[in-house]
Amino acid sequence: MPVLRIAEPTDDRLADYRNLTDVALRRILEPAGGLYIAESAKVISRALAAGHRPRSFLVQEKWLDDVRDLAGDAPIFVVEDAVAEDLTGYAVHRGALAAMHRPALLPMPEVIADARLVLILEDIVDHTNVGAAFRAAAGLGADAVVISPRCADPLYRRSVRVSMGTVFQIPWTRMPAWRDARGILTDAGMHVAALALNEKAVPLDDFVASRPERVALLMGAEGDGLSRRALEAADSVVTIPMAGGVDSLNVAAAAAVALWALRP
Repeated sequence: MPVLRIAEPTDDRLADYRNLTDVALRRILEPAGGLYIAESAKVISRALAAGHRPRSFLVQEKWLDDVRDLAGDAPIFVVEDAVAEDLTGYAVHRGALAAMHRPALLPMPEVIADARLVLILEDIVDHTNVGAAFRAAAGLGADAVVISPRCADPLYRRSVRVSMGTVFQIPWTRMPAWRDARGILTDAGMHVAALALNEKAVPLDDFVASRPERVALLMGAEGDGLSRRALEAADSVVTIPMAGGVDSLNVAAAAAVALWALRP
């Protein structure tokens, strides 16, 4: 566990942590580079408990003791506050950062093979909503999460933070295009229930009353909702009855309501 004090934000050893607030850059850089960033000792601890391996740690002096026992053989880079802010693009105040090796995703059939309740997220691009949906899935009994090819990265720093590290404890993967994903769900015996505003939708309570044994709950992005292909792939369309002139909930809140109702 080498502890290295670095004075310049341009030092190449700090490259993993550069421009963390540039979402467009990090969306490409992190998966391509086989890494993700975990923020705070609690989140890092959960990543390690899930078997993920650190590449390095970045801390200010005041947080050094928090990560000494977590680092193993990975180097700990210690920097001044101003260096951390110049490097990352924001005032780092939640403690340590860790550059983690990104684990390889398992094939969708393997992830859902034994699942009774799966959450599918289609094209949700807001990292906060993705993180909150993962937290709901982990806390309310889902066995796995499947995300579409264009969905935001669950291992992006903000997603991980909002999820409170639950992205590490629930199995997840990216699905192929719908023409292939529908076949995988059928082979797994999954009934696909799309949550959407639709004239053919049945109330959630009615769907739960005759709940199929294995359910894949399908959620779409706020605003655009589910794609035509997603709705065509669904076996049922379900809605949460609302009051007060409100037509829908935030996607993460809606996922939480539906997952609680559908819990095995």
